[in-house]
Amino acid sequence: MKKRIGLLFCSLLLVMGTIFAGCSGQSETGGEQNPGQAADQPVASGKKGELTIGVVGDPHSWDPIDTFLLDWSTIATSVFEGLVERTVDLKIQPGLAESWEFTDDKTLQFKLRKGVTFHNGEPFNAEAVKFTFDRLLGEEGAKGPQQANYASIDRVEVVDEYTVNMILKEKDPVLITKLAGYGAVIVPPKYIQEKGDEYFNTHPVGTGPFKMESYEKDNQVVLVKNENYWREGLPKLDKVTFRIIPEATTRLAELNTGAIDIMKKVEISQVSSVEKNENLELMTVGSPTVYAIRFNTKMKPVDDVRVREAIAHAIDVDLLIETILGGYGKRINTFQSDMSFGHDPSIPLREYNPEKAKQLLAEAGVKEGTELEFYFPGTDATFKEIAQAVEIQLAEVGLKVKLNPVDNSTFISELIPNGKAGHMYRQGWGGWTLDFDNTAYLMYHKGEFWNPDFYDEKVEELLAAERSTFDQDKRLEIFKELDRRLYELVPEVPLYQSINLWAVNKRVKGFQPPADERIDLKEVTVE
Repeated sequence: MKKRIGLLFCSLLLVMGTIFAGCSGQSETGGEQNPGQAADQPVASGKKGELTIGVVGDPHSWDPIDTFLLDWSTIATSVFEGLVERTVDLKIQPGLAESWEFTDDKTLQFKLRKGVTFHNGEPFNAEAVKFTFDRLLGEEGAKGPQQANYASIDRVEVVDEYTVNMILKEKDPVLITKLAGYGAVIVPPKYIQEKGDEYFNTHPVGTGPFKMESYEKDNQVVLVKNENYWREGLPKLDKVTFRIIPEATTRLAELNTGAIDIMKKVEISQVSSVEKNENLELMTVGSPTVYAIRFNTKMKPVDDVRVREAIAHAIDVDLLIETILGGYGKRINTFQSDMSFGHDPSIPLREYNPEKAKQLLAEAGVKEGTELEFYFPGTDATFKEIAQAVEIQLAEVGLKVKLNPVDNSTFISELIPNGKAGHMYRQGWGGWTLDFDNTAYLMYHKGEFWNPDFYDEKVEELLAAERSTFDQDKRLEIFKELDRRLYELVPEVPLYQSINLWAVNKRVKGFQPPADERIDLKEVTVE
């Protein structure tokens, strides 16, 4: 009976959300204008060799050491390159380095690619690599969020014009993967020294297949073909325009009229409209991003593990995925995706069991009607529906939830890191290295930016142990033990692993939506 009641409430929320979305032209729930007409409207053809993509946000700085945002990577992956790179199918391969090897435990040597130039004509060489890491690991890098990812590097030494040695302070089993990340892309020394960091923020120069022609903040970015790109015959496009359109409704309207060719982040409510339009293709891709409800483990009553476990049993996650996500989500057992090395599929999913939840709350001495504050970004329309459903489900076990939608920037920059995001809050995490180290260390290690409150001595021991060896079999066993320990402690309720939705005009060929949202446009063409 409880299951049916939950389904009724969630379905009602879904219907109400759709009604409200239709009343607001600025809603991010994605309710489209005149959805019944979209399939009959012809999609206009743009110019051959030119592509326009509708994206959600502007990172506001193009300097790779200043950001951790996916909005940056979606665009800037076409401008910058690192020593190694990750393909669309998430494989590591040579980039600006042709090869690498450990010459001893703490020396990683790279042989660099010859004949590569930056967009301004400056040569790529060992000095550029040294400059990049001196800057990343120095005072300028300390101002941004990327430096912490490369703390295991002590310095870079030039061996000759096309050879560098990376000297490590300590072992780092995830370093090669990290070097395919944002902060480690190679930047031009002379250009930055002459123009300055502030100018570089808005006029970036890299070695990538496209160079930035213009940038209008919060409006659009125009990239043009790098005629001197080191990969012969690439890129195939002459021009790519990224239009920054935060509202999903507007993005879809622009797609339907042909003003954009690719739409990032199709909302669940827009799926049927895209599928009805014969000129468009809906493309889905699994994502490493996992969403969870995190707890502030210092706040009563969620400082008690029994209360946290009770909340986990009180939430019908399968129902949320079915009714609110429309099935576009995957149930997950821990706060890391199944794409991540260290994920343990043997850990059971917690069952929906409101009676057990009530029992645990009673054992913990929690009175009926106890209020919990639940924070989440107000711009995340889909999660707002999830939060409303969670509010109803927790009410069924006697907990009163106060929903607090807040500005996203305030949420991630101030509330979470300062432990002011209530008893529980939405947390999404991609673990971009696809290694549990990235999630585990930043989420559970004492004192990290994203972990203002959680601490467990055993967890600390396991985190230190996994970083002490390059043996992947040993690391996997350590991670499995860590998974089990975290499962017992319940620092969060894992909800679902994302499935990202893209809409693409059928005149676009060779586009593959990336799991990590880093678009590779080198082989893309437009008919």
